[in-house]
Amino acid sequence: MADRVYPTAKPNPQPPASTGAVPPPPAFPATKSQMYQRPMYRPPAPSKSRRRSRGSCCRCLCCWVVIVIILLILLAAIAGAIFYVLYRPHRPTFTVSSIQLSKFNVSSSNLLTSSLDLSIVARNPNKKLVFLYDDFTVSMTSNGADVGDGSIPGFRHDAKNTTILKLSAGVSGQSVDPSVVSDLKKSTVPLALDLETKAGVKVGGLKTKKVGIKVHCEGFQASAPAKGKPGVAATPDAVCQVKLRVKVWKWTF
Repeated sequence: MADRVYPTAKPNPQPPASTGAVPPPPAFPATKSQMYQRPMYRPPAPSKSRRRSRGSCCRCLCCWVVIVIILLILLAAIAGAIFYVLYRPHRPTFTVSSIQLSKFNVSSSNLLTSSLDLSIVARNPNKKLVFLYDDFTVSMTSNGADVGDGSIPGFRHDAKNTTILKLSAGVSGQSVDPSVVSDLKKSTVPLALDLETKAGVKVGGLKTKKVGIKVHCEGFQASAPAKGKPGVAATPDAVCQVKLRVKVWKWTF
């Protein structure tokens, strides 16, 4: 038998016949920067359905908040109506019963010295409500000039109760405006009274938070003292106005 001869190496391939085409460049292995370089991730834009769901959720939340506020207002109005029907609340009343000016003198240098005694009648017209007063600050004026300052201790004002408040007040060497000196030297002196305090209400075993109260009295006059006799009010039993003073942040109404 004839021995077969195997080639020791593959023959070099012969280049194809020239056809006019340019062979492609040889491929080089990719570098590390090219191997690990990835395209930038961009989150997809939210769809219209998701936007609509968020908008509907916000609208539902706003509607629920408005409904809750309306319900709270209705409950407060119903509670207030029930309280009014059961207790028929009324404001306390204050009346100036008497004023005596024991001293009232304006010097040539427009300095006022005064001394007065004052009686005020406080009435609680309610049948079931009790008023709890803090100390009162009292200011007596005449044409804007301060003629007497003082204070009245706080007290408990029971239902259907009448309390007489007495006060002695005055000023010494108080400077007054020259434009009102002629009015202060007349035989009768126009007066105005202001009282300020805080008061709460007690109903059975419940007590409310105390709020500011201002009592204003005007429209009465007192005769000036003469020959050692004190001057008295020319128009006694002047009814006063009672107003609530509510403080909201920095403002007081």
